[in-house]
Amino acid sequence: MVTKQNVLSNLLWRFLERCGAQFVTLLVSIILARLLDPKVYGIVALVTVITTILQVFVDGGFATALIQKKDADELDFSTVFYFNIISCIFLYIIVFILAPMISKFYKMPDLTKVIRVISLIIVISGIKNVQQAYVSRNMIFKKFFFATLGGTIGAAFVGIILAYLGYGVWALVFQMLFNTSVDTIILWITVKWRPIRAFSLERLKRLFSFGWKMLIANLITTVNGQLRQLIIGRMYSSDDLAFYNRGRQFPDLIVANINTSIDSVLFPTLSSEQDNKSRVREMTRQSIKVSTYVMAPLMMGLFACADTVVSLILTDKWLPCVPYLRIFCICFFFYPIHTANLNAIKATGRSSVLLKLEIIKDLFSVIVLLLTMHFGTLIIAYGMLICSIFNQIINSWPNRTALNYTYKQQLFDIFQNGVIGLVMGIVIYSIRWLGLNNFLTLILQIVIGASVYIVISILSKNSSFCYILSIIELTKNRKEGKK
Repeated sequence: MVTKQNVLSNLLWRFLERCGAQFVTLLVSIILARLLDPKVYGIVALVTVITTILQVFVDGGFATALIQKKDADELDFSTVFYFNIISCIFLYIIVFILAPMISKFYKMPDLTKVIRVISLIIVISGIKNVQQAYVSRNMIFKKFFFATLGGTIGAAFVGIILAYLGYGVWALVFQMLFNTSVDTIILWITVKWRPIRAFSLERLKRLFSFGWKMLIANLITTVNGQLRQLIIGRMYSSDDLAFYNRGRQFPDLIVANINTSIDSVLFPTLSSEQDNKSRVREMTRQSIKVSTYVMAPLMMGLFACADTVVSLILTDKWLPCVPYLRIFCICFFFYPIHTANLNAIKATGRSSVLLKLEIIKDLFSVIVLLLTMHFGTLIIAYGMLICSIFNQIINSWPNRTALNYTYKQQLFDIFQNGVIGLVMGIVIYSIRWLGLNNFLTLILQIVIGASVYIVISILSKNSSFCYILSIIELTKNRKEGKK
């Protein structure tokens, strides 16, 4: 039985892990952005797109199947582990062979070596994939905290030192490799699960019956998500790709902290309650409301002070990324709706429904991309915004009957949070007119923005704000009770 205390504890550990890792990542990326040219980031971004797509095959949908399956045992976990290792080695060999052709297609001769080295991440990830599934299924997210932070901090030193010594693109490549390697090693040390000497083709087939739909759905989603970057890398310059990616980075870091934390805890929690539809509905609704309450001030605030943040932190050479940053802020504000709805569908075992949704969404996305790709990278980004709005409607559609929770109700649940965030955004945007330097402007925007958001939440008796206060009070009382 999953208790409220257990969920909150795991959510806290997952959130701390994401915050710690992303804070270090952000700090390092700022230093590297000052040391390296945008062109270098464009090259690495292109290679990362390829490895991100291949990472979908690392999971193969089996990790999700292990978490969702009620009676998954040692044989299930070990079978998936051995299958993953073989699959990842096979994938790496394919990438190694195809690397020169990819390099030729993008007219970047130096890309071959970069692809072959950075793709080792695929094999390393295959080793830790089942360990991650074990942690998620058993809700021991404290293990992720030490593994992720250890890898991120170590990789930070590697990346900065190599960049300072003039290694250029290789500074980023070895930073990523080091991060994944240390993360895997620490996870294997801290998590006691080990594969047994057994393999069952029958168990693999059963897991695959659920997992293959997840694999195809994830593959379609990932390819679609990375397709714009592949197109930009081919049709436009590496600088254009760097500005597009950098514009996405800041809002993406915030989403990784909040949305990913909730996502990783929500799915196994909902899976444990999958037979209780009213409970799943309530948890999905609460997730959407609380997530958007936290997301609103961050996204609206970042939108309002985007140029100040970029100029102050990254220097003026990165200012062309500001329009992209603002577009992604709007996109990511709605991500809690995507996440909660998809987790509800996955947790209740409707992988076929999920696959159908992905096909519909990605067909629409490809059409929009084809219509926008010839009009510049900014128009491509606006096309993504249109797709984001369409996708949230599609993701919510199955739950209108399955959970009796419609898209209209979901919008109503986030409406108040959105309005408060918008008012806050307008207030902090106007601060730039005072004519202060970037540092003072940003400090004022943060302080006044946070004050405005909290005051309006108190005056309006915002339900999400009250819920968060109740959680804090519950945690405080529990600690005092232990004393």
